Amino acid sequence: MCEKCNKGKYYITTAIAYASGKPHIGNTYEIVLADAIARYKRSQGYDVFFQTGTDEHGQKIELKADEAGVTPKEFVDNAAGEIKRIWDLMNTSYDKFIRTTDEDHEAQVKKIFKKLYDQGDIYKGSYEGMYCTPCESFWTESQLVDGKCPDCGRECKPAKEEAYFFKMSKYADRLINHINEHPEFIQPVSRKNEMMNNFLLPGLQDLCVSRTSFKWGIPVDFDPKHVVYVWLDALTNYITGIGYDCDGNSTELFNKNWPADLHLIGKDIIRFHTIYWPIFLMALDLPLPKQVFGHPWLLQGDGKMSKSKGNVLYADELVDFFGVDAVRYFVLHEMPFENDGVISWELMVERMNSDLANTLGNLVNRTISMTNKYFGGVVTDKGVAETEEEKAVDADLKAVTEDTPKRVDAKMDELRVADAITEIFVLFKRCNKYIDETMPWALAKDEAKKDRLETVLYNLIESIKAGAKLLESFMPETSEKILAQLGDGKVTEKPEILFARLDVNEVMKKVEELHPHVEEKEEAKEEADEEVIDIEAKPEITFDDFGKMQFQVGEIIACEEVKKSKKLLCSQVKIGSEVKQIVSGIKKHYSAEEMVGKKVMVLVNLKPAKLAGVLSEGMLLCAEDAEGNLALMTPEKNMPAGAEIC
Repeated sequence: MCEKCNKGKYYITTAIAYASGKPHIGNTYEIVLADAIARYKRSQGYDVFFQTGTDEHGQKIELKADEAGVTPKEFVDNAAGEIKRIWDLMNTSYDKFIRTTDEDHEAQVKKIFKKLYDQGDIYKGSYEGMYCTPCESFWTESQLVDGKCPDCGRECKPAKEEAYFFKMSKYADRLINHINEHPEFIQPVSRKNEMMNNFLLPGLQDLCVSRTSFKWGIPVDFDPKHVVYVWLDALTNYITGIGYDCDGNSTELFNKNWPADLHLIGKDIIRFHTIYWPIFLMALDLPLPKQVFGHPWLLQGDGKMSKSKGNVLYADELVDFFGVDAVRYFVLHEMPFENDGVISWELMVERMNSDLANTLGNLVNRTISMTNKYFGGVVTDKGVAETEEEKAVDADLKAVTEDTPKRVDAKMDELRVADAITEIFVLFKRCNKYIDETMPWALAKDEAKKDRLETVLYNLIESIKAGAKLLESFMPETSEKILAQLGDGKVTEKPEILFARLDVNEVMKKVEELHPHVEEKEEAKEEADEEVIDIEAKPEITFDDFGKMQFQVGEIIACEEVKKSKKLLCSQVKIGSEVKQIVSGIKKHYSAEEMVGKKVMVLVNLKPAKLAGVLSEGMLLCAEDAEGNLALMTPEKNMPAGAEIC
């Protein structure tokens, strides 16, 4: 137990950002998510240590520095500065920003490598295989997907070089037992199943932990033509950043905080953090982190953000349009627990207007304005509720207000941050409904109702305060502004507009001026002209033929594999108020987990049929390329389940 608080320590980390350039909003989501969790834990009384930073070594950075005509150190200094600027812009409360070029980190990595070599966990050999430079990962031919990197989908090239290897199989059984005995270790559960079934149970290959084909890395002391490979270097930041010493002289900070309570990372690097990292720790005779959470991606439209795709959004640009807390709200609220979230300028405007300007901003503004108008800014609890209806609405508002912190606690305990924010906004919506139910403007017309009016406004202020206090972890500046305006006994004389409504057309016009993308559009058009497929034409149909087919937008609310079938997935698809079961031969292209939450295009009135013994009541529409790859057809904009496709 620590001296500062009564709940003990809580050590949380993000993955360290790769210092290859400016982070986009998808990268930024992770630091904001970690910050929300860290702030919430502090509010509960935990002694929180929150670490983030930058991963700065590797071949990719060496190549980028060469292209830019600067040294690798100059390149990463600039990139790390930009990453830190974005993290600070987003009002994140990290305690330590580590860089893997920090001298104390590099010194410990050298000692760790030597220790693992001396105790026989690392041996010298040679590697021949396929190498992905962007991911800095080696793969065997069998691991490639359509001849490309299984992680990023980019081209891999043959590589052969002398290297040191870590004996992963030596610790594999111990790790499997740990995962089985600690079901909370890997979250969500789908990530745990993926690691067990795809990597651990089939058998681990030894891991390459040094390179000789580039120089930008931490040298191996006893064999200086080798540099320590990125993952052994990068992953150890979680212990070196808090003072781990391989010689046994670790700091008080390390002794207090290790093991980490939570490693928060993207789902694409879950393998490194739940297989390689725990095994490194076992070899160092250190406890494993308590939990690794692999969060989903924040997508632009229907694809992962990528500079090469030209679909990147940056936090600072979004902040210029919407403000820090609006961006924080969006990325936290719109990201599901297990499935990918979607961001776009249009969706940002929609949330700004509906949730922030209307539900929250207008609520605070109206409450303060009425308190000033009718009572000079000061109200007390008169406790007046004369009718059964008045007693009922007061009791319900108070019940929701009292219950919301418990609901938020329960969601945050499960790291369901989006759901926690939703609970807070349920309270704000209940406050708005309370105004409609009590109609303060009508009460103000009757002098005999003055005490009832004061009671109503008092109840409103107390409920909004409760919500604003809960909001602090997610939207700290907004929380502070609301509480300052509501005051302690007297509301502010003139309410500040928290969030101004925006016109989506004006926003998009400004976005176009900011990013005309003229050259990119021309390049995209040229690529589109090249990548076409001609298929054999079917007989013409009449409009009446087409009119017989009913197409609607559906939302997949559940999905599972069809037993004894290698191709089929069975989806429960919400279409309006109805749910249809649809079987599709797309298991090769989509997992059951990633199907859930997708909006899809459905042929609704197809005659039901049984596939592999399972009833199918419609058809999901897909596109197919020349290689047989399938892609679900999805609405360009967010449309409600049941919307007609015409």
